[in-house]
Amino acid sequence: MSAQRHDVSDTPLVTVIIASYNHARYIEKSVNSVINQTYSNIELLVIDDGSTDESPAILKQLQEKHGFDLRFQANKGLAATLNDAIERARGELIVPFGSDDIMVAHRIATQVEYMKGKPEVGICSANIETIDQDGRVMGPREQRKRNLPFRRLDFDDLFLDRKPGPMAATLMLRREALDKVGGFNANIRLEDVYIELAIARAGYFIDVLGEVLAQYRDHPTNTFKNGRFMVDNVLKTYEVFRDHPQYEKVCMNFRNSMVLKYANRDKTLTREILAEIPVKYWNKKTLRGIWRLISS
Repeated sequence: MSAQRHDVSDTPLVTVIIASYNHARYIEKSVNSVINQTYSNIELLVIDDGSTDESPAILKQLQEKHGFDLRFQANKGLAATLNDAIERARGELIVPFGSDDIMVAHRIATQVEYMKGKPEVGICSANIETIDQDGRVMGPREQRKRNLPFRRLDFDDLFLDRKPGPMAATLMLRREALDKVGGFNANIRLEDVYIELAIARAGYFIDVLGEVLAQYRDHPTNTFKNGRFMVDNVLKTYEVFRDHPQYEKVCMNFRNSMVLKYANRDKTLTREILAEIPVKYWNKKTLRGIWRLISS
């Protein structure tokens, strides 16, 4: 029995959760990248969240071939879907994974090995390589998160943006940490930012490995390209932690970054954000954003 317990602890069960929504073009490669992991003790839960494209048919074919747990539901959003899946997940490590992204073959094995003997680490992440909608590796400008060095983050590192944060496409969450914070917040649609902050606030570290463990797909419907969605949900997430002494400054710094980011893309949104920033909080990003706004 002792040998058996040793084997289990050396190869803990990892539950990978893929919530799929209208990603028919990408879902097969995403699922196959999990099936083809070098690490074998994986429980794969796939949930189609009310897709209206060909995703359900593709998933049925994949399920018949590989035998993973597949469920279909009316659309309820990612955070609620993840929480439902976590309730029935059996793994001690949980990996929420995008239905448009691709894992490198040794991703799970690498992160499991790293997490061993580090109960203080609630989340393990890694670097990403960015690919386009056709799977081509994108140019150097899009690869800013490919060669970042290892870093350990606590809550203030993340909340105050003192170090580059973890990549959503590479998150591995300790089940104990998830349980401690009550899972994802179903009222916040930017689920990764919330869960990272919540787990770090609970006293865990987030360790980001300095190697590429996933390909992140850049395509027209990426969440980060919806400016209003990003602004509203990041600020809604920060509000959960409003008791932090630098809460107001954090929100203003974020707004300044968004002014600069969207000045050329969404002038209406940029003006709305700018109106919410008192002059005392203006910085170089604000001024550069204003210049872009009036000159473009």
